[in-house]
Amino acid sequence: MRLPLLILHISAGIVGLLSGAIAISYRKGSRGHRRAGDVFVISMLIMGACGSYLAFMKHQMHNAFGGLLTFYLITSAWLAGRRQDSGVGAFDWAALALGLTIGATLLTLGIRIISGHAVAPVGIPVGMYFVMGTVPLLAATGDIRMLARGGISGRPRLVRHLWRMCFGWFISTGSFFLGQQQVFPAALRGSLLLVMLAIVPLLLLIFWLIRVRFTGAYRRMVRRESEA
Repeated sequence: MRLPLLILHISAGIVGLLSGAIAISYRKGSRGHRRAGDVFVISMLIMGACGSYLAFMKHQMHNAFGGLLTFYLITSAWLAGRRQDSGVGAFDWAALALGLTIGATLLTLGIRIISGHAVAPVGIPVGMYFVMGTVPLLAATGDIRMLARGGISGRPRLVRHLWRMCFGWFISTGSFFLGQQQVFPAALRGSLLLVMLAIVPLLLLIFWLIRVRFTGAYRRMVRRESEA
């Protein structure tokens, strides 16, 4: 069972990397953006689900929860992008529970490693557990605010969509360009090029959040959607 899942995981990851780059290059809200975004979402969910299952089979808990985190962020980001009303549903509550579980588990693993009750896998800095554990807890905080308000709309909805999509994409680029450097020529391993390719989604995340929050980009998007 492992080989077919591994092939599916790798194939979905490659499609996710490419479709993510295509989606971000299109004008937001355009037909091309939506189509590439749908391909990105499907491929990332397949990649995350297969990766988590394979990691659980190998007892690689950090990779297993990394896959679940990708699944959680991408799914909730997709729902935010598609949502046309301000209501909430059962999935929003399930997403909150998943985010809290992932965050609490990763932080617990980090604390166990620091206290000497667990051993960190080779090549995985202990700080990564705290970084990747904090992200789902921050996302869960956003889920709680949305549930308390009865939904989300307007600019906050777009911000939720953007940052979760970009961070989910970053998990994929980081895992590939930094975590799988053995597939690249020896001259590229450890190079600045691979580091830059890995963090591109984070740079785009910062760019788009600043643009949506502090410029007229959001108003122009709304205007184009109303005219379409």
